[in-house]
Amino acid sequence: MRRITLPAILILLAVFLNSLSAFAQLNREEPDALQNLSIDEHLGDYIPLDAKFAASNGDSVTIGDLLVEGKPILLNPLYYECPMLCGLVLDGTINVIEDLAWKPGKDFIVISISIDPQENAELARRTKQNYLSQMDSTTKSGWHFLTGNKSEIDKVVEAAGFRYKEIEETGEYAHSAAIILLSPNGKITRYLYGISYDEFDVRNALYESADGRIGSTIDKVVMYCYQYDPDSGSYVPMAFNIMKLGGLATLIFLGIFLGLLWLREKRKKNNLKI
Repeated sequence: MRRITLPAILILLAVFLNSLSAFAQLNREEPDALQNLSIDEHLGDYIPLDAKFAASNGDSVTIGDLLVEGKPILLNPLYYECPMLCGLVLDGTINVIEDLAWKPGKDFIVISISIDPQENAELARRTKQNYLSQMDSTTKSGWHFLTGNKSEIDKVVEAAGFRYKEIEETGEYAHSAAIILLSPNGKITRYLYGISYDEFDVRNALYESADGRIGSTIDKVVMYCYQYDPDSGSYVPMAFNIMKLGGLATLIFLGIFLGLLWLREKRKKNNLKI
């Protein structure tokens, strides 16, 4: 067996240290393009309703033009030529919308805004057609794909706390993955993160955003029992509210039971009198 000499050891050590230095340098440089891109939650703030964009049909619109009384908004910042992340967010949004009992155009509005000022209405139209081709006409009319200039884009995304950064080497944009829920008048009410979304979380977020003006009585009862937990990023059961509902249900049951007993005794007395 050949012995490893001291010069060989020194050469291997030099190669190792050089590789370690390159790796460390890479770790310092790569996050520099992606740093400070987390979302700053601006709950309670308002999206600027006067921000102007081009709709996918080429019409000039403001955010305010797209709002409908009583209908919450699902805001989706992205860009249409994104090589991966935005497509995943769109897929996740479509998947959860297909699972929801509530539908865009009927119960809520979806607004997708491109963060790339180089993208135009024709690209937005093609993207909408590509993603929504299987959707019904109501959903298509309630889902808007917008493009605009940088100043108008930044007015909206800065109000929402959504950060993005252009990567000069590739022309792509680095950004987070999230959808943002707004009230019918544009107030920011909830952020849901990631590329896939739980139907129950989105339903609760829309219900909150609409201030309880959508959904059935059963939805209202179920959602009364849950509250958003920022640590887990989802809705969790509220034990106190569940106990209150349980107590109310018990009182109702006892009331019905005692009422039936009273009617039974009353009938017995009437029969004895006869």
